[in-house]
Amino acid sequence: MSNKAPNPTHQETINVLLICGGGGSEHDVSLRTADFIQRELAGAGDIRLTRVTMDADGRLLDEQGMVQELRSDKLLYSATGSAQPVDYVIPAIHGYPGETGDLQSQLEILGLPYYGCGPEASKICFNKITTKLWLTALGIDNTPYQFLCANTEEEIAKARDALARWDTLFVKASNQGSSVGCYKVTSEEELEQALQEAFALSSYVLVEKCLNVRELEVAAYSYAGELVVTPPGEVCAPTDTFYSYEEKYAEGSRAQTHVVAEGLSDAQLGWIAEASKRAFVGLQLKDLSRIDFFLTDDGEIYLNEVNTFPGMTPISMFPKMLQNQGHYFCAYLSALVRAAVT
Repeated sequence: MSNKAPNPTHQETINVLLICGGGGSEHDVSLRTADFIQRELAGAGDIRLTRVTMDADGRLLDEQGMVQELRSDKLLYSATGSAQPVDYVIPAIHGYPGETGDLQSQLEILGLPYYGCGPEASKICFNKITTKLWLTALGIDNTPYQFLCANTEEEIAKARDALARWDTLFVKASNQGSSVGCYKVTSEEELEQALQEAFALSSYVLVEKCLNVRELEVAAYSYAGELVVTPPGEVCAPTDTFYSYEEKYAEGSRAQTHVVAEGLSDAQLGWIAEASKRAFVGLQLKDLSRIDFFLTDDGEIYLNEVNTFPGMTPISMFPKMLQNQGHYFCAYLSALVRAAVT
């Protein structure tokens, strides 16, 4: 990725706070996303970046481990009593509380502009069940599913019935990101174990029909005041697994990614673009998203999920697709920052 970006001389310094970590299951990935953002914004001379890491107790720690506190006067206070101004916030936290809308709600209360989707859109899209309900309301096809609202025998019977009808299932904790709490099952024994593990992570569980699919992804984001939807890229997971958390982020990942998927018809490309725009507008997304689709062997296309703060590690698709569109990340993000504070 290029660090080059316009550096307007008339701009005063903009104080940007980069919050990463979160203390949850995606803490380390959030740090890697923050590394990428920090490197990219180093090319924007009018932006002064301060990075803090949120721990499992919700405390903000600077690089020396000192506690920092963000207050309503738009100042970041150190435990020593010193303070510095904050004009804009980048909440680079995957999972809770960054993608759940909790951190965004706090920033709204503090009156601080920030990068990414608002509290309501974040909350809707982080919950796999509410996402599906909204997609259906928007007229966007999504994978066949059954949701379980409690870990009771009556609800689990619904999952057993789904297994009997569909042979192979994905069991997913509804409020987890990056394939955390996602299990592929083919037997009742695997189903029972997966359900218990999923319910340990979430009070709602999604049971989805497993389809033989190509996994396609688009980047949908705001650029120069317009909504951009990239051509779909493709993720090819190894044949003996699915695109799990480990395959997404582990150094030894065997998954292959292609910035532009091959062999799609004009009709398929048009449907994906239209569904992406409808989802972005209908769910009231802001600034960025990665929208994932399934293409079945029968040529059917389903919208699988909407990611309101996609990963930005060296193997992540969002920044690659953005660059393939001819948009350099530093110029893209710094323009959003400037627009928000002027």
